[in-house]
Amino acid sequence: MKKKLRMLFVFSVLAAMLVTTACSNSESQKPKDDDGEKSSGPVEINFWHAMSGAGQEVLDGIVADFNTSQDKYKVNAEFQGTYEESLTKLRSVGGTENAPAITQVFEVGTKYMIESGFIEPMQTFIDKDNYDVSQLEENILNYYTVDGKLYSMPFNSSTPVMIYNKDAFKEAGLDPEDPPQTFEEVKAAAEKLTKKDERYGFSMLTYGWFFEQLVATQGGLYVNEENGREGDATEAVFNGEEGMRVFKFLDDMNKAGTFGNYGTNWDDIRAAFQTGKVAMYLDSSAGVANAINSSPFDVGVAFIPYPEEVERQGVAIGGASLWMSKGISEEKQEAAWEFMKYLQTPESQAKWHIGTGYFAINPAAYDEDIVKQEWEKYPQFKVTVDQLQQTKPSVATQGALISVFPESRQQVVTALENLYQGTDPQEALDQAVEGTNRAIEISNKTKQ
Repeated sequence: MKKKLRMLFVFSVLAAMLVTTACSNSESQKPKDDDGEKSSGPVEINFWHAMSGAGQEVLDGIVADFNTSQDKYKVNAEFQGTYEESLTKLRSVGGTENAPAITQVFEVGTKYMIESGFIEPMQTFIDKDNYDVSQLEENILNYYTVDGKLYSMPFNSSTPVMIYNKDAFKEAGLDPEDPPQTFEEVKAAAEKLTKKDERYGFSMLTYGWFFEQLVATQGGLYVNEENGREGDATEAVFNGEEGMRVFKFLDDMNKAGTFGNYGTNWDDIRAAFQTGKVAMYLDSSAGVANAINSSPFDVGVAFIPYPEEVERQGVAIGGASLWMSKGISEEKQEAAWEFMKYLQTPESQAKWHIGTGYFAINPAAYDEDIVKQEWEKYPQFKVTVDQLQQTKPSVATQGALISVFPESRQQVVTALENLYQGTDPQEALDQAVEGTNRAIEISNKTKQ
């Protein structure tokens, strides 16, 4: 009897062990979330961005399309305010498992992000997946490529263009289909277009980005060390002949009364154009559709101007890119990579291009029917793409890399404001360079 009881007990223990092991194996095969809890659903990732208004609406639609296209991953797109606000939030969680899988960062934050230790370069996933980057726009990839390595995935990319009032051109006896190309031609046209107390011929937002572009299109550099791409820049060089040509160009028109100063607010300069108070101005390529739709006259789009003594080199990219976080789980990195690849498909890029005016990172998007239809409605879009694709790759048109770019841009803004108040162009530029150099020196010391 005792022997039977012992045998029964052994069988009970073995059965219990088998059940426990089976349950354990079953549970261990289920994916876990970051807190170690069991989950059988898709891998969820957070995507921090700074898109508001129409840009946010289009982005939310593309994210929803991705989420419904498969059941392995789910992307949560979260608006974080301005680029500056988003970057400030990232600093508090960067490099930890609490960081978002993807963060959108403006182009002048590139150097900071590379040095932050927060990110995993895109090149890691490109190499691992044998992803073909040749399908993407070379002149956009160039900005985010350092030492042959792509650090982030381009997303909302734009360049400056010159937008002009075709009706005003006709009224002034100018050919609306042949806009001015050089600084001298713009100055001559501005003189004809200006009507005292009614309309200025030309304007430019008091914003460092436009100055950078007018220097780059001459092949000029912003900082030393090959624009900061051969090593850490130690000084700014934008007060050379290229920068002086830009300041002289603006100073001549300002003194002639043909330049309208509308300050630092995008809305103010755009409103001035749309109400006929200025006939030509520089804007982002992403602002073309709004200029056309909001103006009661025919709108033309042209390449940005350049000095006649040089050859046009093209433009450097602006906007922002997407960065992959380091310190998060591999499955979340995989989810982020799959989403980034989805964003680069012609279909996704076509929706993004026509919905926002930003360039398509994948040029095949321009062959999509919805883009062709939009270009029939807005042929001006093609001008922005032509300017980008005709850009000559160089360290000038790649754009400068410095971690203190926002501070430097503010120095240029102050220089422009001083110029318009009568400060000598060289003096104003030299002061901006001195301020930039101080910021670079402090930044470089903190890294040592």
